[in-house]
Amino acid sequence: MPIKGMHSMFYSSEAKQLRLFLRDKLGLAATDVGGGWLIFDLPEADLGCHPTDDAGGPASGTCDVSFYTDDIEVTMRELESRGVEFTSPAEDHGYGLVTHFLAPGGLKIQLYQPLYSKVAPVPVAMEPPQEDSAQTEGKHEQIGKIVWQDLTVPNQD
Repeated sequence: MPIKGMHSMFYSSEAKQLRLFLRDKLGLAATDVGGGWLIFDLPEADLGCHPTDDAGGPASGTCDVSFYTDDIEVTMRELESRGVEFTSPAEDHGYGLVTHFLAPGGLKIQLYQPLYSKVAPVPVAMEPPQEDSAQTEGKHEQIGKIVWQDLTVPNQD
C-alpha cells in the first residue's frame, strides 16, 4: 500500500500554547484526540531534500517544517491582524518569497510563497518486492518500487 500522507511534529516547551496558536492564530483545523491534544489536518504537503553545506547551514540529519501560501503579502497581513509576529518582510530567495514568524516555545517558522510550479506525479501501482535473498538476507527487507504516472501538462506555447 503506498504512503498516503505525512505527519510532522513541532517540539515546544509551550506545547499547549503552540497548539492554540496553530488553531486560533493560523486557523488550522484540528482533531482533539483527547485531553486537548490537537492533531492538525493540513490541506496539502510536499517534501524537499536539501544538501547541507559547511557555511553554517543546518547540519545533516536536520528536519524542518515550513508553511506556504499563494499570496504571502495577503497572508502576512491576515496573520498579523490575529497577532502573529513576523521576523522580517518577505524576501525573494529564488525558490520563493520567504519570511518567518514566531510561535510559542521559541519556534521560528518559515512561511513562503513558491515561485515555482508544482506538478506532482501520482502513484498508480506498486511493483512487488524483488526476491534476492543474497542481497537482503540479514540486512534489510526490500519493500518494493512505486510506479509513477507523470501528469505534467505540456506547454501550449
